[in-house]
Order: sequence, then C-alpha cells, then structure tokens
Amino acid sequence: MFKYIEKKKETKMKKLISIIIASVFSILFSIKLFAAEPLVSVEWLNNNFTNNKLVVLDIRNKIDGGSKEDFESGHIPTAVYSNYLTDGWRTTVDGIVGKLPPVNDLEILIGTLGIGNDSHVIVVPGGVSSTDFGSAARVYWTFKVLGHNNVSILDGGYAAWIQQFSNQFETGVSNPETTIFKADFQSQYLATTEDVVNALANNSSVLVDARPEEQFLGKSKHGKALASGTIPGSFNLQQQTLVEENTSFFKDAITVAQLVKEAGIESTEGEIAYCNTGHWATVSWFALSEILGHNNVKNYDGSMVEWTADPARPLENNT
Repeated sequence: MFKYIEKKKETKMKKLISIIIASVFSILFSIKLFAAEPLVSVEWLNNNFTNNKLVVLDIRNKIDGGSKEDFESGHIPTAVYSNYLTDGWRTTVDGIVGKLPPVNDLEILIGTLGIGNDSHVIVVPGGVSSTDFGSAARVYWTFKVLGHNNVSILDGGYAAWIQQFSNQFETGVSNPETTIFKADFQSQYLATTEDVVNALANNSSVLVDARPEEQFLGKSKHGKALASGTIPGSFNLQQQTLVEENTSFFKDAITVAQLVKEAGIESTEGEIAYCNTGHWATVSWFALSEILGHNNVKNYDGSMVEWTADPARPLENNT
C-alpha cells in the first residue's frame, strides 16, 4: 500500500517537473522569437505586421534623396515618418554639429511618433548607400543610449521593401497618437571628449576612425573640422566597406569580422568609434557592437569636429 502511494507521488512529481521544464523552454523560445534583432529582413517585417507593438519608423531624408513628400507618395504600411536631418535627432552644441540632443527633447520627439517604452521600433532608411544606413544606425544608437533595446533596422531599407513587395505600400500622411516615452540613459554607449583624452593617456580604449581613407590619412577633411588628420593611434574601419555598395544591406558577420581584422582591430571590448559628426561612426559602432557583439563600444558624437575645435588636442597626419 505504502509503495503504491510513494509510486503515485513519484509519478506526480515527474509530471510536475516535466510541466515546469516545458514551460521554461516555452518562455525561453518566446523570448528568443520576439527579441529584437539588430537587423530584420523585409520578409520578417511582412510577417510581423500583426504585432500591435511594432512601430515602423521611416527616416528618409536628403542623404538618400528622400523627404516627407516622398513618404506621402509611398511608404511601408502603418509607417510613421520623421526626417532624420531636420526633426531633432541631432543638435548643435557650442558650435559642434551632430551632438546628441537633451534627453527630454528626445523623449518628446519619440513620444509624438507614437513610440512608447513597449514598442518594437523598426528603423527604415532609404536603402541607397552606407551613409544612408548611417542615418538608421544613428537613430538606432540613440534608442540604445535612451535605454530602449527593442529596436531594429530594416536591412536594405525602403528600396528593399519596394523591390520585394512593390504592391504593398500606403500613401498619405501619418498621424500617430502621441504617447509617453521615458528614457533610461545608458552612458556606456556615448563617448565624450574626456573619454577620448583618457583613452589616449591610459591606452584604455581602442580608437576606431570610421571615415574614408583619404580623411584618415589627412588628405582631406570635413568642412567644419578645423584641421585634418586622425586621433593618434586610431584604426581605420571605413564605414563604406561594411555595407553593400549602392544599397543599405549590411554585410554578413563573417565578412564584417574579416574587415575588422584587416583594419588591425584585435580588441573585442572598449572601442570608441568616431568620424566627423558621429554619423558615419555609428555604422562602425553598429558593426562592432551589434553585429560582432563586442562589449563596451561607444560612439563619440562630437567626433573630429569637436576634437579639432581645440588646437591643443593631438592629431596624427599621414599625408
């Protein structure tokens, strides 16, 4: 009799353990299934429109030849629009262009787009170049700085969507319902000039120059930078090499890893990416942080325009 009771208890316990294990695996699978990947395909987007937390954010602008009028002429269904260059995603501070705006200003901007803290944001560039991808990468990075990890970039952008789903688009304006977005500022993604000075003094971070070779070598410079050259000791991971030519399709992880190796970058932790105004830099930041999974990768939003504003700061010139 007692053996029967014990056997019954053992059977119930095994069933309970099986249910718990199945539940844990189900939860883990769901998290993996719905976790935001850095890049999503147009096919993925087409299959996920039923997710009411999804917000498609079209940021086409002058860089890709787009505008609000182009958005109104045709856009991905349900998309909302914000011009990356003119709507406040970047600002000028003490004459330095391209800086991260005040957090409160970004909270208001994002909230007016109908994006809340529970939204999965899909950032859509035009889809025509690496610089165009940089618009999306900069917005993506901004969300990360604000503590919003549920963000992805549409690989290939709007051009890829139209190529694949030419008959699936909407026209007209978007009128998102304003919501509340609250930031949780994450300083580990943002490098200041002081961080760069400390990196030089203590050899604490690998400096990554995302600009084309001609600017890295000091043969040319950005119009607002006061001097040519690069920050001493920097490695040149050129942003245009990371994206397929004449598109905004990001190269695969194996290719990206090879390009990073060819640039001489051996570290997998503690890089600071920069360019001229913190735009191109986010493409290289995206490659290191989001594609390769390096830890503690920062974007120096002031970049060379801010660095060269003080002539006492060192430069390396290889002309």
